[in-house]
Amino acid sequence: MTIKNPTDINCIPKPINANVLYSVSNTLKNQNYVSSELMSRNQGGRKVKSMISHLGTSNWKEVECLVTGGAGFIGSHLVDRLIELGANVTIADDLSHGSLDNTFEVWTKHGLKFNRQMNNGKIVADNQTFMKCDLEEKSQVKKVVKDKDRIIHLGANMGGRGYIDIHPTECCKNFAINHNVIEEACKAGVERIHYSSTACIYPVPMQLEYNSSYLLREEDAFKEGWANCDREYGWAKFMGEIELQAFHKQHGLKCSISRYMSAYGERENDTHVVTALIKKAVERREPYVVWGSGEQDRTFTYVSDIVEGTLLATEKITDGTPVNLGYTKRHKIKDVAFRVLELTSYKPDRIIFDTRMPTGVLSRALDITRARQLLGWEPKVTLEEGLKRTIDWYIKVKPKSIETIE
Repeated sequence: MTIKNPTDINCIPKPINANVLYSVSNTLKNQNYVSSELMSRNQGGRKVKSMISHLGTSNWKEVECLVTGGAGFIGSHLVDRLIELGANVTIADDLSHGSLDNTFEVWTKHGLKFNRQMNNGKIVADNQTFMKCDLEEKSQVKKVVKDKDRIIHLGANMGGRGYIDIHPTECCKNFAINHNVIEEACKAGVERIHYSSTACIYPVPMQLEYNSSYLLREEDAFKEGWANCDREYGWAKFMGEIELQAFHKQHGLKCSISRYMSAYGERENDTHVVTALIKKAVERREPYVVWGSGEQDRTFTYVSDIVEGTLLATEKITDGTPVNLGYTKRHKIKDVAFRVLELTSYKPDRIIFDTRMPTGVLSRALDITRARQLLGWEPKVTLEEGLKRTIDWYIKVKPKSIETIE
């Protein structure tokens, strides 16, 4: 084994071929391949149903679906949409980042009847279920994946830039979480599993110039056998992709991967930039502090667009081909901050751009050509409209602070 640069801990062994991991297999493309092992396995007295049922359609009615991290920001919106589509959804969440308030809000919206008190870590609302589950514990994961048709795996230890910079060990727990969910899903014979990844898997050196016009493509994540992810969180997410694809290659596990870019919207916590900026404006913070120079840019994707892209990927992709989900238009952080101030009618005496605070890469945006081609997906909600919706929600709900660095 030869290391290209022995001092670079972000390097991974060269022998792994990017083309093998990220190309669509000629023998599996557009085929409903299922390993004979999975088709014949009998788990707990339950004969695994054909993995071809439901597939390649938008029909979610009565599908038994598990959403890990389903009490969180994106997860709760996804659960909401799945209930609309007629799915029987089980939420698996340890509530370290998610909230039962999110779950209860969704259930109440759909007129479901439920008792707010947990019984052995479970709450049932008609044909919808919440199960408190530590995804680091394989025995608990085994219970929640049982008898499920589809799994959408969002569960992770994560937060905004401040969180992932100061909580590297918590982010590393995602290695165990991803392994447990993927392996137990395969053992249980699920029809398919979708994995939520992140733009943090892309090489940091490609994102270190202000005002870049380059759009990150899926193949950029792993070129010539090398990767350079954004901190521990990015590495854990990337290795989750690699493991999922390995289960597809060896066991025929049908799977899909979507890479999210700066999702925002209602129920997002204040470790993320949009909600943090809104919080400071609504609370009339003086001075109004923006992390970094303000010149760093991102593309922002409203949560409903993330949800629709996730469901389309789950339905249409079976071989682990990753797709980017994000807007292609960049916005400087300072411009987002100024617009938030305008929309909240706040004129602080001082605005401070604090370059001592975590800021991440300087420029990041995704190429969504593959999502357009494979999914027919385009983001629909503009940043302007998304900010207005999120501000209205924040003023109405006044959510509790999760964690901030002041």
